Formats: sequence, C-alpha cells, structure tokens
Amino acid sequence: MDAFLQRRKLLAEDLTRRGLALAMFEDTEGRRDISIRYFTGHPGDALLFINADGRAALVAWDVNMANNMASVDQIFAYTDFGRSAYDAMDGMIKHFGIPAGGKIDLPTATPYLSFIEYVDRCPDYDFACTENNSSDKALAMRAVKDAAELDIYHKVSAITDSVMDAIEAGVKNGSLKSESDVALFIERALREQDCEATGFDTIAAGPSRSFGIHAFPSYSGAAFGSEGMSILDFGLVYKGYTSDVTMTFIRGKLEGKRAEMVALVQQAYTEAVALCKPGLPSRAVAQHVDELFRKHGYTMPHGLGHGVGLEAHEMPPVNLRESNTWILEPGHIITIEPGLYDPELGGVRLENDVLITADGYEVLTHSRIVQL
Repeated sequence: MDAFLQRRKLLAEDLTRRGLALAMFEDTEGRRDISIRYFTGHPGDALLFINADGRAALVAWDVNMANNMASVDQIFAYTDFGRSAYDAMDGMIKHFGIPAGGKIDLPTATPYLSFIEYVDRCPDYDFACTENNSSDKALAMRAVKDAAELDIYHKVSAITDSVMDAIEAGVKNGSLKSESDVALFIERALREQDCEATGFDTIAAGPSRSFGIHAFPSYSGAAFGSEGMSILDFGLVYKGYTSDVTMTFIRGKLEGKRAEMVALVQQAYTEAVALCKPGLPSRAVAQHVDELFRKHGYTMPHGLGHGVGLEAHEMPPVNLRESNTWILEPGHIITIEPGLYDPELGGVRLENDVLITADGYEVLTHSRIVQL
C-alpha cells in the first residue's frame, strides 16, 4: 500500500474511534503544518481534508505542483472556493457527503475568530478544536518513522556524511577558511546531491563566536577552524526529511578546562547513545548526561536532543522537562547532542541522528570532534 495512503488510513481509523467525520489540516502563511506533506507528499500551501472512511482531498494554492507531487484521492484549486478556507470547508463537507450533525476536527492552531467563522458558515455541523486532536495524532504518528521514511533517512544520512567529510577536508587543506566559506559550501553541496534545502539556518561559529549555543548571526565572515574551538551545526533536507548534525573543530593544544570540556562532551555523547533502546524514557537519557556534567561542575544550557523528521524539531523530546513522558520505541529518530560552552574558551558540541531499533539503536550519521 502507498505510504501516504497507509498513513491516512491510520488517521481515519482514529477519527472513527473518536466519532469524527472529517479532519482538516492547514498549511498557510502564519499557520504552517508540515503534516500535509506527511499525508500526501505535497510540499505546502494547501488545505487537506481526510474523511473517516479514509478518502482525502487536497485544496492546493498551486494545482500544477499538487498534480506533480501529491498522492491523494482528489485535488481542488483554492481558487475553486474563492480563495476562502471557509468556503473550502463548506465545499468539502458537500464533497464527502457529511450528514448534518457530523463532527469536524479543526487544527489545534485555529484562531478563535476563525473557529467562530467556521461555525457561522456551517451551522449544521459540530466543529471541534481541542488538544489531543488530529493535529496531535499526526505529530505522534510522525514520531515513529515507517519503512518509506527510514529509506529516506538512510539516504539523507549518507549524503550528510559525505558533506561532513568534504568540509573536514576543506578546513584541513585551507580551502574553507571562514564561517561563510563553510556555510555556502553546504548550500552548494546539498543542491548537487539532490537535496532540497538546509533543515534550518546553518550555524557556523568560529572560535570567536562558538561560546553561544546558537551563534547570532548563524554565520558571518569570521575565521573558522582557526586557533580554538569552532562549531558547525547543520542539516540537509532530502525528500522533505532533514538530518541534524554538529561537528566541532579544534585547532591548537588541548589543555586545562578546554581539554576537560571536550573530553566530557565526548564521554557524554558516547554514554548517551549507548543508553538508547526501546522502552527507556527519553528523559532518562537526558538525566544521565545532566548528572555526568554536574558531577564535574558543568551545566548544559540546552536539552540533550529531540526528534527529527519533516521538521528539525519533532517528537520525541530528549530533555529534562517534567512534561516529557515519552518512551523510546522502534522507529523514533532522535538527536543526541551534548554541549558545553565558555565565554572565554568557546564551545564544543557533538551531535548525531540515532534511530531506535527493536533491540537497541543505529547511529545514522557520523559527526565527530575534529582535531586539526
């Protein structure tokens, strides 16, 4: 079965369990929801309607693009409905033959005034806009990667590894000397290997700026790979899915506190990855690293990791928040990214993407700390 069809089937089954007739997903300016790509393959700017019987219709801004990229039962142009989401809703209710009194799930992010407008435009139907709705169900589904997604992840990981190898060679041979050299090299390399974009703004922070978790601006004309510690954090998007890795480049003799920071980050990374397995609370992995750093007098100012997928930050989180009750399970792809930072010495971070498997883990990317 087509992967998109299977995902919609699972969502439709959830609608039936909850007594819902129809769910709408919205990807528009100001309310972006990448779940539309998850369910159809369409890259964005559309409304998606999934019926409880599994049928789906896409109302797309760019019909040519939708016809080329979307795998869905039927495609409509947004202009067919006067470029009005409310008219599109009315049209889709009629298209699917939803009987009066049917309950329709709106996205969690729907503004209150928009909710009222849907109710006014379609008074014979019951609209729901709550937590734990179809938007949240989609996020939970996206956390567990299916076979089609895992194939993509093995490909994007291999591409990411090849780009990291090229960057390391360029920094070592002197062809990549500045933050902008590195960042712009990534932009070109990804296009040459059939990737769509970077997963987020590339962070290339040379020794003068690596003290920050996320350097601002994300890269500049400053020296990269010069004396001290340089951090490179980037991701590549292939068929919608992003990798997320961080390398640290170190030039000069490692000694004192700087040497301790580097050793602790490497130890934290190695031990955290080794802990990964199904059935373990993701919070427990973060706690282990927190305790290791605290024992040596350090505090990591960010979470240990997060899920990756169609967005750079997805479920499950790998952090210490009390609200984090996620249990690792096969199909989760998470980052493990311990880091330590000093305003004078700079920062060090190491990050790779880790797939949770039935009996443990698989490290998908192969980032490292590079001694120049």
